[in-house]
Amino acid sequence: MSIKANYDFSGCSAVVTGGSSGIGLDIARRLLAAGATVSIWDRRAPPEDLQGDRVRFSQVDVCDIGSLENACATVVGQYDKIDMLVNCAGFAGSTLPLEQTDPQEWQQVIAVNLLGVYNTCRVAVPVMKQAPGARIVNIASLAGKEGTPNASAYSAAKAGVLALTKSLGKELAQTAMRVNAIAPAAINTTLLQQMSPAHVQTMIEKSPMKRLGECDEVSELTLWLLSGSCSFSTGAVFDLSGGRATY
Repeated sequence: MSIKANYDFSGCSAVVTGGSSGIGLDIARRLLAAGATVSIWDRRAPPEDLQGDRVRFSQVDVCDIGSLENACATVVGQYDKIDMLVNCAGFAGSTLPLEQTDPQEWQQVIAVNLLGVYNTCRVAVPVMKQAPGARIVNIASLAGKEGTPNASAYSAAKAGVLALTKSLGKELAQTAMRVNAIAPAAINTTLLQQMSPAHVQTMIEKSPMKRLGECDEVSELTLWLLSGSCSFSTGAVFDLSGGRATY
């Protein structure tokens, strides 16, 4: 079936961390196409075709609370609100056995993937509470549910994101806000270039569909979770695994 849902996010202000490449870039483009204004928080600027009247870029390091606070103030100053937040900034790190991993890199993976989500939510949630029916989507990973061999830091960080999502979703359950996470299996992005070809092939072989997921497949689920159609799900984890997930 080729029929896809259409969304109208006109008048909505969205923030996408890690929105300059990969999954985040695709989500930013889809939000723009649906009428939203999009603020990209990333360490580097998005491609030129994504720089226009409804796009604002702020150079942000999600490990740096100060840069996040400045970016949030900029969004509020221009749009008065944040209706949607997609936490997509990520760093995979090396694919090595735990005892061979560099301790500093291990901590960096945790800092970007887990503390980055905490830092961003801590800054954005007070603002988002003022918007009617705000939505947060955290891009986690199936690694956070299964524990991927030779990716202990990434698996641990993404498991933390899933637990954070469940906790924050419960905290905000009696408001109009909804907080959910997506747990994709391997998605065809430049992030895979940080991993060994053998590691990527192992992930493909684990998939019943025997393929990588595509960015637009993540975006489709993200837009539904950001929409008013998602009303009774919060603190939930949505698998996007090509049939690989078993729980």
